[in-house]
Parts: sequence; C-alpha cells; structure tokens
Amino acid sequence: MQLTPEQQALLDGKEGEIMAKIVKTLVMYGEAFGAERMVPVTSKYGHTVISFGLEVMKPVYDLYDKLIAAGLPEGQKFTADPKPLDPKVPSSLLDDLVFKKIMYTQQERYEAQMRKLGITSDDDYTCACYLDQVGNVPKKGDVLSWAESSAVVYANSVLGARCNRNSGMIELMGSIAGFVPEFGLLTDEGRKASWVIEVRCEHKPEAQLLGSAIGMKVMEEVPYVKGLDKWLGTELDDEARTYLKDFGAATASNGAVGLYHIENLTPEAVELGESLIREDAQVYVIDDAELQRVKDSYPVIWKKPDAKPQLCFVGCPHMTLRQLQDWTEAVGDGLRKHGRDKVAVPTVFTAPMPVIREFETTMDAYRLKKYGVVLSYICPLMYMNNPLCKSKAVITSSNKLRTYTSAKYHTEAEILEIITGGEA
Repeated sequence: MQLTPEQQALLDGKEGEIMAKIVKTLVMYGEAFGAERMVPVTSKYGHTVISFGLEVMKPVYDLYDKLIAAGLPEGQKFTADPKPLDPKVPSSLLDDLVFKKIMYTQQERYEAQMRKLGITSDDDYTCACYLDQVGNVPKKGDVLSWAESSAVVYANSVLGARCNRNSGMIELMGSIAGFVPEFGLLTDEGRKASWVIEVRCEHKPEAQLLGSAIGMKVMEEVPYVKGLDKWLGTELDDEARTYLKDFGAATASNGAVGLYHIENLTPEAVELGESLIREDAQVYVIDDAELQRVKDSYPVIWKKPDAKPQLCFVGCPHMTLRQLQDWTEAVGDGLRKHGRDKVAVPTVFTAPMPVIREFETTMDAYRLKKYGVVLSYICPLMYMNNPLCKSKAVITSSNKLRTYTSAKYHTEAEILEIITGGEA
C-alpha cells in the first residue's frame, strides 16, 4: 500500500492513537483485497448500516465511545439504516418484552452516540438514504464509504457513484479518515460485467423476483442486463428508479451484487454501452418460466406452512412516495372488489420519515389509515429478528426480507389479493 505523506502521518500517530488505528485498519482492509493506494471520499454524507442497539454488540458501541471521545467524527454528516422498533407496528406483550429487555437494550445508548457522530434527526434513519426527500444523494463519480447492500448497489448502479460493499464500522472508518482503499467497484476494471443477462419475458418482470434470479446466478459479480428497457424505457424517471431500487436490493441480498448495468438506462451503460462487458462474460437467459422456477424454489420455513397470514410487510427497502400513492390506490381498488372496508391481514408499509411526512399531507394518507394499513419508519428485518417471529406467518413482497428472515415471499399482485381478499 502506497500512502501519501499525509496518510502516512496519520498512520504514524499525527492525530492520535485512535486515528492511527483507523488508518491501520483501512490499510489492512485494502491490502487484503490487493489495493495499492487510498482514494479520497468525495461524498458529503456517510451512511452506516448499524441502526440498532443489540446487547451482543456492546464492543461496537464501546468503540463508538472512543471515536466520540477522540473528537474524530466532527463535521461529518451521516445517515443510518432504519430503527428497529415502532410502537405502531403490531406486536404482543411478549414480543415487546423480548425487544426491549433482551434484544435492543442498547438502543438509547446507540441513538445518543449517533447524534454525536453526525445524525441530525430521525429523518436520517432509512435504508433508502438516496431518495430526494432524505437528501443523501451522491453524484456520478463520487467515491463513498457506505455499507447497507441495497443502498450501495443503488448508488453504484443508478447514480453512478463508486462504493465497495463495505461492512459495518469499516464504512464509518472510511468516512472519518476521508479516504478508502482503491479496489473492486472503485476501479474501472472492477466495474466491468462478467455476466450478460438477456431478459426475454412476455410480461414486465416483478422487480424483486428478477433481481433475485440474477443475484442467485451471478453472486458477487457484475451483470449487464439486456431487454429490461423494453418496460422501463431509456429515462431514469421516478418509475424506473423505483423499480431499480427494489430490483437492486434483491440482487444484493439474494446474491452479493454491488453493481449492475441496465442497457440504455443506467449511467455507465448509456455512456459506455457494451464496452462494459468482459470478453469472457457468461450469458443467463431469463424468461417467464425461469422466473417461475426461481419463485417455486423458495422454501417456506413457517412452523405451519399452510397457516393463514398473520402480518404483512411492504417496504424493504423503504418505499418511495410514488409507491405509497400507488399502493394506496391499489389497496382501495382491491377492498372495493372484495366488498371490504379494511385489510384482512394486519399490514405495515414502511418508508423514510420525510417521505411519510410528505405523504401525510395528501388525502391518500387518510385513505390508507382508513383501510387499516400502518405506516411506519421501522426496519422490517430488525423487527423480524425477534426469535418469536419464527412462529408467525408473515408475508412480504420483499425478497430481501424473505432471504434474511422467516417471512414468505409473494409477488405484489399476490400480496394485494391476500390483504384485500383474505385468501392466501
């Protein structure tokens, strides 16, 4: 690793022992992946994946205290993943006991630390920090030090920023130091595609299902997707960005994708075209039958596989304003179709606080509440980490939530029919 004189001085202790250890950690991280130098972090905000105060993570919070005591995060702004708890979300007394007395006992301590690290308000807690209402929107070419797989893949792919799939704490250290090791998705070579995905579906593929199929096939490699612009067009408008948000989250969680290219749509694919494809790239053809095969392969790990759904989560990653509006209209149509006034399954829509506030200024918010749907800032995944949830029949349209928890995946159309009609 070739360090600049300024970086070497930090490693040698110019700004104290804690900063020296941060730089040493980043050097070791980079050398493990063959990095030869550091590059400056150019984004205004950092983003941390850690948003929860788990008892088992006390050493992490002890480290936060050391960083704060050393005054290192001063001036750096952050966003963080969603909070794990919200009293509005349905839960039993036993659930609450486990959440507060066993699992998230460090939550108050952690949130106090976050305020000192640069979190300015509850608006900063969301996995979709890149939405306009939140404001952590990197520019094309910006170098980031982020974690949170769904945010990293969106920033790389849709915004054209550059970020590796970092772990929790490593992203914080890169933001504090102001530089990160250059390897992988920070390099031109690392952003080339080793897979060509040919989408040959007769119908617009479900974003979460298509992303799942691609993620499980390519794993951590970079796919170049052809044929999707047939449905998304060639402009990164609100509809296309919303689709790619959910698509990318599934590629990142069902596999380990940190970057994808969509032909004629995403920035680098528009600029560089097929020159992004490696000569030895493999080909994966996806049609409707392949998507059905992938969906049928998902295991159902409920204790009673044929149980009636008890809870539904929509919004992992967090929903956009457009999604809240579209889902509210769809739920209303579904309820009228089935002659119902309220949803048949307790349902939670999750979104960032700024999006929720904007939505609540509209009549749609009144209608959604009337339909019995809970609107929350919560992280569904953190809620589902409660071991008691394994005995619950939870459904979701999120392939990320399905992958990491016991929730059962359904397409959006299936979810809509279940929650408005009551038949699983």
